[in-house]
Amino acid sequence: MRAPQRLAAVLAAIVTLVALVGITPAGATVYNSCTIARCADARSADAIWESKGYPTSSNWYSWPDGRYNYTGGRFYNREGQLPGGATYYEYDVYSRSRGAARDAYRIVVNRSTGVTWFSPNHYTDFYRL
Repeated sequence: MRAPQRLAAVLAAIVTLVALVGITPAGATVYNSCTIARCADARSADAIWESKGYPTSSNWYSWPDGRYNYTGGRFYNREGQLPGGATYYEYDVYSRSRGAARDAYRIVVNRSTGVTWFSPNHYTDFYRL
């Protein structure tokens, strides 16, 4: 394999790995408030997850609308976009049929302080709720 082909193969593998482990983009923007569309949905989901005790293991949970919602477990803040020194967990905002594909809308909760962040675009931006 020639060098350009090897480089292309390595870059493709890195892109795939980054997508699999959910690394936050280095260019993520963090906002101190949430006034964009869907913030109300994120706040509602946060209240429901809070009522369930913010589960920490990845799993499906029944939702008030008769469908299900998913928590992905620990969010590692690898890129350091959110305040450091905290343990975060991620939760989906929108319910769906059990086992259906996840969308890009997440809330990330600091379980020690209760501070919640909304990401409408899978960790590209964070809005404090």
